[in-house]
Amino acid sequence: MRLLIFLTLTFGSSLSQVSNTTKPLVIWHGMGDTCCYPFSMGRIKKIVEKHVHGIYVHSLMIGGNIVRDEESGFFINSNEQVEDACQQISSDPKLQEGYHAMGFSQGSQFLRAVAQRCPHPPMHNLVSFGGQHQGIFGFPSCPREPEDSRVCEYVRRILNYGAYTKLIQDGLVQAQYWHDPLHEDVYRVKNIFIADINNEKAVKNKSYRENLMKLENFVMVKFLRDSMVVPIESEWFGFYLPGQDEVVVPMNETQLYKEDWIGLKSMDEAGKLHFLSVDGDHLQFDTDWFLKEIVDNFVV
Repeated sequence: MRLLIFLTLTFGSSLSQVSNTTKPLVIWHGMGDTCCYPFSMGRIKKIVEKHVHGIYVHSLMIGGNIVRDEESGFFINSNEQVEDACQQISSDPKLQEGYHAMGFSQGSQFLRAVAQRCPHPPMHNLVSFGGQHQGIFGFPSCPREPEDSRVCEYVRRILNYGAYTKLIQDGLVQAQYWHDPLHEDVYRVKNIFIADINNEKAVKNKSYRENLMKLENFVMVKFLRDSMVVPIESEWFGFYLPGQDEVVVPMNETQLYKEDWIGLKSMDEAGKLHFLSVDGDHLQFDTDWFLKEIVDNFVV
């Protein structure tokens, strides 16, 4: 499923100069995208580089080539992708003093996993665009393009068949953040990615909490008319109450927040969490808004 990032191009915006405090930027694409398409991540990279003269932007490519990178959005285990990203970041000499990060759609929760699992070099600010931080329970809107629609429908059928079977959990990315509130006990035991980084397993990983809390800012952008993420509130860590799929509660009413499993409550009280919204569909935002609200505040 090729997810385009819709931006109103306004390159007339004033340039910001790189200062001694400006960090490099790491970006990670979403499902069906790649590191380098000129209409998506390539455009984001170009916009940031034009606005912040001299900044270094590393757009993550998973699997070593463009074809494999696009396939990774569906069929490369999320944990393997995060490990790949950690190795790329740790071996890039331009990132060794620390960096900021932007994740787009599922790239958001993948970069959060990087922050939690790979704290060196340090991630300073993390910006999540439409990330599914509590997972998803629904797979709506398939694209119109026939070739992409077939993939979307295939993924939908697999998830409906059995998201928590070992074969599907190990091999399908979307199953790895499929969060079934009707079978919360099964999800917490058998989900191999999102339940892990959210510290929902019986044994808590203290380093996940400690490492995420090292972020200076964690910015979450929610798209108010998002047709891709179900429920939309997952983009701000909200989710369904366990046992049903109708009532959605905000982040601060979830067990994840109340018991501070990954440090969200502590970060919230310290003013490190930022909740932004855009009145648009998935990953649709204006360039001026992007530069003013995101780049100028959390990159420059």
